[in-house]
Amino acid sequence: MDETAQDTGAEAEVDVIVPIDVSCVINGTMITYPIAKINLGLNVVEKRSDGYHNLQTVFYPVPIKDTLEVQTLADDGTATEDCQLNVTGIQIQGDTQQNLVVRAYRLLKQDFPTLPRIKATLHKAIPTQAGMGGGSSDCAYMIRLLNRQFQLGLNDDEMMGYAARLGADCAFFIKSTPCYAEGIGERLQPISLNLRGWHLAIVHPDIPVSTREAFSRIHPHYPPKNCRDVVMQPVETWRNDLTNDFEESVFALYPEIGKVKDQLYKMGATYAAMSGSGSALFGLFTEIPDLRKGDRSQESLHYSFFTLD
Repeated sequence: MDETAQDTGAEAEVDVIVPIDVSCVINGTMITYPIAKINLGLNVVEKRSDGYHNLQTVFYPVPIKDTLEVQTLADDGTATEDCQLNVTGIQIQGDTQQNLVVRAYRLLKQDFPTLPRIKATLHKAIPTQAGMGGGSSDCAYMIRLLNRQFQLGLNDDEMMGYAARLGADCAFFIKSTPCYAEGIGERLQPISLNLRGWHLAIVHPDIPVSTREAFSRIHPHYPPKNCRDVVMQPVETWRNDLTNDFEESVFALYPEIGKVKDQLYKMGATYAAMSGSGSALFGLFTEIPDLRKGDRSQESLHYSFFTLD
């Protein structure tokens, strides 16, 4: 992916993009950059006997990132928790000891009791309750970081196994490469999908969407075409064939989110959709879009633009 986002001269964020596989150690601090994902198609096909739903979707990594820093703590008896966590950036509600980053540490600690006590700092930039997998990515990148730094000897499949125990889409972020997913998102098949050269716009309306509420309005069904096959078609055909089943229910509950999708098409998107169960939306453009073509009533929305490679 390109190293810089595109500056449109309007309400666009200009960001430095960190490659997906970057991690480093600076002055004893381990640093990694969990990335986000978008869903290319998301179809809820069955309700399971355990109350969950079987899905069909394509996960595609995108260069919006959190920053995760880890330091080893001295084992001098002063630490109150084995994994201390401080969160900055976008605010997250709840007890930090229940954060997926801490839970990932604890899960590995069960099988690798020699893991030292650590202090983690998580700077959140991936929007929360947005359908972009931020928490799942943080969890997976924590597993990767601990495995590499403390030489746990886990291969990718083993790390994916640990990640899947913490969340349905966590395993995807161990490799962070395009995948077709089934089950509850844990059954992954790599696919050869490359959107190089496309301009990606991402916008996150300040409207949190409850995944539970979104699922409660879904009527499971199989789509006419599997999204795995649709994404192999030209992007120009996706508008008619590639669907997100959550859009109907979420747009009915929050019409302003639906208007953002319309805005993306007015700006010239070849394809636009909501990611996951929302509320983030994205558009794929052949050229950097002109925000002036959109609805002026939505000028306060914040767009991020990237060129994919």
